[in-house]
Amino acid sequence: QVQLVESGGGLVQPGGSLILSCETSTDIFSSYAMAWYRQAPGKQRELVARTTSGGNTHYDDSVKGRFSISRDNAKNTVHLQMTSLKPEDTAVYYCNAVVATGGIEYNYWGQGTQVTVSS
Repeated sequence: QVQLVESGGGLVQPGGSLILSCETSTDIFSSYAMAWYRQAPGKQRELVARTTSGGNTHYDDSVKGRFSISRDNAKNTVHLQMTSLKPEDTAVYYCNAVVATGGIEYNYWGQGTQVTVSS
């Protein structure tokens, strides 16, 4: 079982910035695809950004140019740098880790961290 621990959420004014971090307990972090999802009240969980084990990245259109996902394989950690934050970015942000081994896909989630964008 892999543990994911998010940190860095909080209250920020519109236009501000935050950096979320997700530290994992796995020793094979470099093999995992890592992602950040978010879920706003009354809405479904949605993908924000993803990075593959090879370092390729993908972003939802709503955050392109404002958010950046990066991974530190030496520290088993993935970050989400968020800039130019908008009130509609308010949500609980979840870290996700996926790895396929032996023909089986393993999917892990963090507990979530609240991001509130408000003046």
